[in-house]
This record gives sequence, structure tokens and C-alpha cells, in this order.
Amino acid sequence: MSEKVLMKGNEAIAEAAIRSGCRHYFGYPITPQTELAAYMAKVMPKIGGTFLQAESEVAAINMVYGVAGTGKRVMTSSSSPGVSLKQEGISYIAGSDLPAVIVNVQRGGPGLGGIQPSQSDYFQATKGGGHGDYHLIVLTPASVQEMADLTALAFDLADKYRMPAMIMADGTIGQMMEPVSLNEIEPHPVEKPWAITGTGMARKHNIINSLYLDPATLEQKNFERFGRYKEVEANEVRYESFMMDDADYCLVAFGIAARIAKNAVAALREAGIKAGLIRPITVWPFPKEAIAEAADRVKAFVSVELSMGQMIEDVKLAEGCRKPVYLCNRTGGMIPEPEQVIALVKSLEGGEN
Repeated sequence: MSEKVLMKGNEAIAEAAIRSGCRHYFGYPITPQTELAAYMAKVMPKIGGTFLQAESEVAAINMVYGVAGTGKRVMTSSSSPGVSLKQEGISYIAGSDLPAVIVNVQRGGPGLGGIQPSQSDYFQATKGGGHGDYHLIVLTPASVQEMADLTALAFDLADKYRMPAMIMADGTIGQMMEPVSLNEIEPHPVEKPWAITGTGMARKHNIINSLYLDPATLEQKNFERFGRYKEVEANEVRYESFMMDDADYCLVAFGIAARIAKNAVAALREAGIKAGLIRPITVWPFPKEAIAEAADRVKAFVSVELSMGQMIEDVKLAEGCRKPVYLCNRTGGMIPEPEQVIALVKSLEGGEN
């Protein structure tokens, strides 16, 4: 039986990244992810790694760009407004087809907002917050254990598909403490013949670049990249299905909202209402097929979110206008309680909406 330790979610990400072979971290402190950077500052020098608190978020993401070009595993982390500042650099990394891991432990907004948890960066993460046509692989942990496990997966997927991957957590998961097992997290190195490592005159020079002045060349690069994205959509969709076999109502939620929704499902079942949950673990690629299949059976969908309603748009696209979709939400750093979800579903069952 693997040994478990009590850790904060932010610390679990940091330790999992180190065990996954990350030896380069560049960041800037911001609540509620600062424990992650503090952990890296403490541990990286002891293992021959590099920790650097950059002068800004803009500097940090461009340092990530440089290390990613050498083929080394590299990570940065921030919270919502800090990730906004990183968007140009993320676009450059995506445009250069480089693997890197970006962590966003979300807080409320827009603007500086507050320091309480949120899920309102969904559009930014899944629709491409920077310029141009690109995607990130976006993983959404719902426990401290998943903070660790999905960080390890993020490094592997980023390397496999030569693209950035994001851990999009909410502030609650970042700050909460739970038992976590780290024993099975280990590096899975891959060959990177494209990396800038110095040639020793033994091979032709590699060039890392995202600038293509010839329009036809840039178009072809985008076509090639989106071909790779189709592979990601075909092979890397991850979700949890909970009590969906006979469900009349499908809740859709990720992160802390999914834990709330799961409690609501259990209570609704006790009340004789057949509810179930689809929890996206990847929000890009989104589990469209699972939602579409559910639309053949359920009466309605309820998107449970810590936002004004962002993931609900993907739920609606996936279910194809066949069934009604309702929003159950809190925002500004507020978190919905199971009773709020239960009350909404009961009103639907009673024909009130």
C-alpha cells in the first residue's frame, strides 16, 4: 500500500512536477498559488534545479519559452490576473510547438477581483486567451491527489504532442489539505530531436520560431498543428461519469464544483430523483461525446460553476439543442452549496422551470 502524506494542493503540484523531471521553474507570487512557488524555492536548489522569481509574469513566461526550446521540462504558475499577463508568451510557446506546463490556481475577477476561489478563467484557458489559432490541453483537478496526478500527466501530454498543457485548478483545491500518494509519479522522458541543444557540428541547426512571413507557410503550419489537435481530441478526453446509467438529470461540473455536485447527486437519489454527474477532467478537449450520449436519455442538464456561466456554452454545443441546459452558479469567490443544486433540480422535477 502506498504511503500517503498530508499536503496542500499547491504543494502537491510542486512535488509532482519535481518527481516528473521538472528542474526549471519561473514564477511570480500571487494568491492563492504562492505556496507552489514557495515550495519550488525551497526544494529546487537542493536537487540541482533552477528556481527564479522573475521580475514579472511576462518575464516568467518568456523564461519558460526559452527553457522549453532546449527540450527540458519547465513549469510556471500563477493565478488569474497573472495568467492574463502570460497570454502573449503562451501564444508564442504554442506557435513554436513547444511543451511546457502552466498552472492557474484561479481567483475571482475580472480585474484584480479578489483572492477567493473561482472558475471564471474557463474561456481564457479553453478558447485561447492569447492571439492566433491554438489550443492548450487543459486539466481540471477535483482533489489534492489529482493535483499531483494531473501535473504528472500534463508533462507527459505536453511532451507527446509538443504543445503547452495547463493545470486549471480553483483556489479551493489549491489551498485545501488532503492525503496524497506520490509514490507512483516518475519521469517519462521522450526523445526531442527538435530541441536546441547545441550541435557540435554533428547535425543541422534546429530553429525554434513562430514567425512566418509567407502567408502560405503560416497557413500550412496552422493546418499541421490542428491535425495534432485532432489527435488530442481523439485520444486524450478524460472525464468521470457518476450514477449516469439511469439518470434523468445530468449535472456537469469540474473542480470544487464537481465535489459539491456529487454530494447533491447523492442527496437527490435519496429523495427519489435520478440525478447523475459528468465531471470533465479535461475541459480541452471537452468530453463532447459523453454529453451527447447523455442527451439521448436525460430530461435536462445543469451546469454547476463558479462563474457567470462559461462551461455551460460547451455543454450546450455538445448536447446539440436537444435538451434544456440550466446554470447553477456562484461567482466573485462565492461557492455554491449542495442545497442550491438540489433545490434547482427539485424545481425542474416539479415542473417549476
